[in-house]
Amino acid sequence: MIQCSLLYVLFAGSDTKFVAVPAGKYRLGMAGMLDNPPRIVELASFEIEIYDVTNAEFTTFVRSTGYVTDAEKQHNAMVFVPPMPEFRWSLDPTASWRFPNGRKLGGIEGKMSHPVTTISFRDASAYCKWAGVRLPTLDEWEAACRAGTTTKFFFGEDEKLIGQYANIWHGRDHLKPDYSDGFMYTSPVGTFKPNPFGLYDMYGNVFQFCTGHLHGDRTSAIVHARGGSWWCSKNACCFYNSADIGSVNIRASFSNQGFRVVKLGSIRQ
Repeated sequence: MIQCSLLYVLFAGSDTKFVAVPAGKYRLGMAGMLDNPPRIVELASFEIEIYDVTNAEFTTFVRSTGYVTDAEKQHNAMVFVPPMPEFRWSLDPTASWRFPNGRKLGGIEGKMSHPVTTISFRDASAYCKWAGVRLPTLDEWEAACRAGTTTKFFFGEDEKLIGQYANIWHGRDHLKPDYSDGFMYTSPVGTFKPNPFGLYDMYGNVFQFCTGHLHGDRTSAIVHARGGSWWCSKNACCFYNSADIGSVNIRASFSNQGFRVVKLGSIRQ
């Protein structure tokens, strides 16, 4: 259910693409979800980037500002190197956005088109302030992801189609590497099919930070992310859908966590 006007694509600068999501009423949530129950929300128009922020873009930010990320300060980044039991991650003091899976596994050279990872919500917010953009709200992200659909996935209810649209973990467990879709960790942005609004990697590659809090949040140290990641599988953390909402500490940094941005302000209708 979308009561809105035309959807169109805008170009900001030479190579950054944004999709304009029109103002209107959007059906969000899912039956049985306490944190995200079915409801209709009215949103102002907004412009959301079709890709996650890349290593190249974050490199430009760091070079321009000298910014040092939380993981680089606190040496608290969490990484995944198989074999590991389900839902287990390892603290690696050498990991940061420059070395997402730790120094032993190499840096981001040759991966400038991959989404930046191993950053915290605070880091993403600092980038946004510098770039003159912002993070999407929880409702904006879902409205953009659903693209007018009301099913669990924007492509319907058949979960078997997920591999066409997202870089996820296809293995039965995480005890051995999974390269079945060509990538164990991140993939270049835009590698898989987009949603009907032309947004890529909404269900995989990396989780995407959003602003806003859920009913029941007891501390401002908890923030939220959506969309699933390369680590998410059918049997573990199957958050690669339009409804689920993840939670993480505001200063935590994981190698499957990134973000996409929204332009400041609204679009005149």
